[in-house]
Amino acid sequence: MSLNEVRIQTGDFDLSAEVARLRAANPKIGAIVTFVGVVRDLNEGAEVAEMELEHYPGMTEQSIAAIIEQARGRWPTFGALVIHRVGPLKPLDQIVLVAATAAHRGEAFAACEFIIDYLKTEAPFWKKEQTPEGARWVDARVSDDAALDKWR
Repeated sequence: MSLNEVRIQTGDFDLSAEVARLRAANPKIGAIVTFVGVVRDLNEGAEVAEMELEHYPGMTEQSIAAIIEQARGRWPTFGALVIHRVGPLKPLDQIVLVAATAAHRGEAFAACEFIIDYLKTEAPFWKKEQTPEGARWVDARVSDDAALDKWR
């Protein structure tokens, strides 16, 4: 049994509950690697009071599902879960959960890192930050593109 799931939501998620649900899905799972992204209060030298994430419904889920399938084509994973929040978020709020399951840690680590690297650059999200100077749209970072290059 494998689990591939993508959820785009405004509400928060419970990391412990999500990991427990993944573990219950398959007794052959020997490793679950998770990544949780959190809103920072500082970006590119400016204070961030709030960040708002927008997405293209339907397209976003399909894009992330395709990223998961690419990871599964590279490593023998049992599945992956991606939860990405949208809407207004404050510093310390959780933004994204990526979890990959496999029999062994190496495959789970690689798949999790691959998924978040691709998600950061390929999934259709738009990010706007509220700073003391006003609102600004956030462009993709060079470091995100460099992280993606290692998988090509």
